[in-house]
Amino acid sequence: MPESHDDPLRSLFREAASAGQSATTPPPVSLIERRGERHRRRRIAGIAAACFLALAGSGAVLSAFLPGDAGPTLPATTPSPSLPVPSPSSAPPAPRSTTTPPFDPTGSMSPTPPTSSTPTRMVSAPPSSTSTSTQAPR
Repeated sequence: MPESHDDPLRSLFREAASAGQSATTPPPVSLIERRGERHRRRRIAGIAAACFLALAGSGAVLSAFLPGDAGPTLPATTPSPSLPVPSPSSAPPAPRSTTTPPFDPTGSMSPTPPTSSTPTRMVSAPPSSTSTSTQAPR
């Protein structure tokens, strides 16, 4: 079959193709770069979110399987043999503690005899509103 050059549909398609070719221009390079950069950022954010969720999920699973309180921690080495405990008769006497007299708001403090060879500290009461002055006992 010979082709007819008078086919109106064919001529219309050729006109549309030539008009489409002349009207199409590639987008500017900056626009292509911006789209690519946006796509790259979204991909990196998605990968980071997936890694975070994977780590958090594995941490949650591990914490569920780990025991709570296993009890006291044992030492890494065995303890050395203990020294013999001295008998109470050979033990040195315990040092006596010195105490300061308690605070007396009335200002009438009585001296206490010292209980050891170290001197005791005398404490004076602050002046009260009823008395003019308060001195420590001598």
